[in-house]
Amino acid sequence: MYVALLVALRLFGKREVGQFTLYDLVFILLVANALQPAITGQDTSLLGGLILIVALVLTNWAVGRLADVPQLHRYFSPPPAVIVRYGVYQRRVMRREGVTPDEVDMAAREHGVKDVKEVERAVLEEDGSISIVASGSTSRPKRRVRFNRKQP
Repeated sequence: MYVALLVALRLFGKREVGQFTLYDLVFILLVANALQPAITGQDTSLLGGLILIVALVLTNWAVGRLADVPQLHRYFSPPPAVIVRYGVYQRRVMRREGVTPDEVDMAAREHGVKDVKEVERAVLEEDGSISIVASGSTSRPKRRVRFNRKQP
């Protein structure tokens, strides 16, 4: 089962754990739950487990393709949220997205900005990273900072 699942995941995607989408996480949880009886339960047949793996991998692949359709994309990915505007925390947006001022400050420091007052705009992106645009700056970040969004 383990080898079959590794092969299936390798064939259908090259994302790392930090790049997982919400539906990738649901897929991993479903696979774990569905394969548990095939490994430890009464039905330990290899064929049953392989059928489950193929069905779940194909379903996850199809959902991933649906998420690429512009009309459906908004249902699969949350829109970016502005969390700092001209050096001022957007506290209502931050509370809704589950981001604290300390997390924004850390992201600003990671982008080379000493104080949030120097931030023209900070955006919580779809993938959970925080993009920082410093006042009068055109530099690029050295690394991406990711935060988990709270799910409704």
